Amino acid sequence: MADPSTSGSLRAVLVPLALAQFICSFAGSNMTVMINDISRDLHTTVQGVQISITLFLLVMAALMIPGGKVTDRYGRKRCFLAGLALYGVGAVLSAFSPGLGVLILGNSIFEGVGTALLIPPVYILTTLLFADFTARARAFGAIMAMAGIGGAAGPLIGGLITSAISWRAAFGFQAVVVVVIILFSRKITDPLPVNPARHLDVGGAVLSATGLVLVVMGILLAKVDVWLLLAFLLAGGLLLLWFFLWIRAKERAGREPLVSLALFRNRTANLGMVTQNIQWLLLMGSSFVVATYLQVVKGYSAMATGVIFTSATAGLLVSSLAAGRLAKRRAQRTLIVAGFLLTIAGVGVLLVMAWWVPNPWSSAPGLLLIGLGLGVMLTPSVNVVQSSFGEDQQGEISGLSRSVSNLGSSLGTAIAGTILVAGLTSHAYAAAMITLAGIGLLGLTAAAGLPRGQVTVETAAQTGPR
Repeated sequence: MADPSTSGSLRAVLVPLALAQFICSFAGSNMTVMINDISRDLHTTVQGVQISITLFLLVMAALMIPGGKVTDRYGRKRCFLAGLALYGVGAVLSAFSPGLGVLILGNSIFEGVGTALLIPPVYILTTLLFADFTARARAFGAIMAMAGIGGAAGPLIGGLITSAISWRAAFGFQAVVVVVIILFSRKITDPLPVNPARHLDVGGAVLSATGLVLVVMGILLAKVDVWLLLAFLLAGGLLLLWFFLWIRAKERAGREPLVSLALFRNRTANLGMVTQNIQWLLLMGSSFVVATYLQVVKGYSAMATGVIFTSATAGLLVSSLAAGRLAKRRAQRTLIVAGFLLTIAGVGVLLVMAWWVPNPWSSAPGLLLIGLGLGVMLTPSVNVVQSSFGEDQQGEISGLSRSVSNLGSSLGTAIAGTILVAGLTSHAYAAAMITLAGIGLLGLTAAAGLPRGQVTVETAAQTGPR
């Protein structure tokens, strides 16, 4: 790669990184408009498709922390390319899947593992290459814009491809984009040397991944049996407690755990990760609920549903592209608080319009507000977390941050989706959206606790460990 200080070479590096984030976010939301087509073609149910979507997001969340750790041992570019290759294989498997089982293998497992491997390098490389605060904010703005657009435009692009060709072609589209990203990635070189001696805490990875899987699967099983729900939640909670004790014991023994407890002693970063989790919960939860409601309850086609979602895409595009300018004028806390207020207002508008205006476009104003709100706060939340730590901890915090965000996505489809799928009526839709609004208020509370100025390693440290 050319001198990384030149803007041209930085832009060349940023293109494949932003495209990688786009396609991973796209994969999490584009299936929401294919629910009727997939369930009919594969002889499954709405809940079967929900499980596939949620498992994809969950696999990402469960493996993102170890995915961040292996970048130090094997190299950021190598992990990035390996993740893209796995993702591409998963997309091809999904495109040719004869049943739900193969779809889950390709989409949920291969694409999920590939994403967990390729996403941490995106954030590590961006943090290391863009040293200036404003330049980093602009770079994260571009990446998070592509993340948000991928999540919001997934229904539109997926709907158009599904209606024009087939839902299988949407996975073919993903495979093509992966090939393009690999070609663009030739200009990337790793800014830090690999560390083959870096220890990987396999026991911690197994405990954390299994605990998260059990918790989310418990939520998905709520419709089946409440006792099964409680059993899974209890088992998952106990494994996560075991994980905490495990990493604490390893640190006290002087060995390297999967994730350092020091990452959780930074109050600013903790609040930032809470806002990240809830932002993605709101994005994926509202996308799944609105798309399912429009198709299954209202009977709209995949293309019509996707077109309605253009309002959310437009909102995300406008506010995300303005992230760099906004970062110069407003504190990160201000932007995140404003984003939550807009998003919660958007959920409220969705509820009111769905109840009083029986028109397919009645969802557009609410989706627009949600898109604007999420676009405003996605970038500053990432910047708050990444800027709270030095270069030596970027691998760990990138993996943890992405894990928290993807856990939010899986919880969004699991919680709100389970409420909707339990009834598939207008009342179930209202209950799901009210739940999302309540969770949004929790995110607003966390955002209000962030420092008022711009966050750097020094200002984050001044908040004190909690």
